[in-house]
Amino acid sequence: MEAQFWIDRWAAGNIGFHRPDYNEYLQQFWSQIGVDASAKVFVPLCGKSLDLNWLAEQGHAVIGNEVAEQAVEDFFRDAELEAKREKSERYQGFSHGDIRILCGDYFALTEEDLDGATAWYDRAAQVALPPEMREAYYDQLAELLPVGAIGLSLSFEYPQEQKSGPPFSVEEDEIQRLCHGRFSVELLDRMDRLSLEPRLVEQGLTRADEAIYRLVRI
Repeated sequence: MEAQFWIDRWAAGNIGFHRPDYNEYLQQFWSQIGVDASAKVFVPLCGKSLDLNWLAEQGHAVIGNEVAEQAVEDFFRDAELEAKREKSERYQGFSHGDIRILCGDYFALTEEDLDGATAWYDRAAQVALPPEMREAYYDQLAELLPVGAIGLSLSFEYPQEQKSGPPFSVEEDEIQRLCHGRFSVELLDRMDRLSLEPRLVEQGLTRADEAIYRLVRI
């Protein structure tokens, strides 16, 4: 997926992946994974997710990354927040209070850009990427985060031949492979989404699960 694909989708308002409320699994599992209350949390490919607000409400400083400037501007506008802007060679920074979003290429970020983040949250990053980009995604994540960093990672699972992504299906065996030597993996739960979202049946899916993982940088 080229960056322009997502920039164009945001420009066209084609953002059916955006959810207008807090993620239920973030709320349910975040307190269980052992993230320190004072930890800074990294949220890759964050869009304008309200989950940034929820994490900040828990007392975390939050640093997001998003390639589409429209999404970042929408986030602060929707929250009625005046964002302070900064610019570097690799990204534009938007910040207000405990929330800062770096607008630019995820793969160009450095550990210094994350400014000490020791936790992360992935609701829609890995499932937004086609198979050929996921290895690089996890390589970069391992470079950005220190040993011991804890993450909550959500994944969507369905028969890929029944539907084209994004979101793509990322099964547990692939996550185990991608994390090998980088992160320890603990499956916390797997939720049946087919019975909760009739639209998935209408799209032709015969199985649709959301898997919730606790990952730790090793």
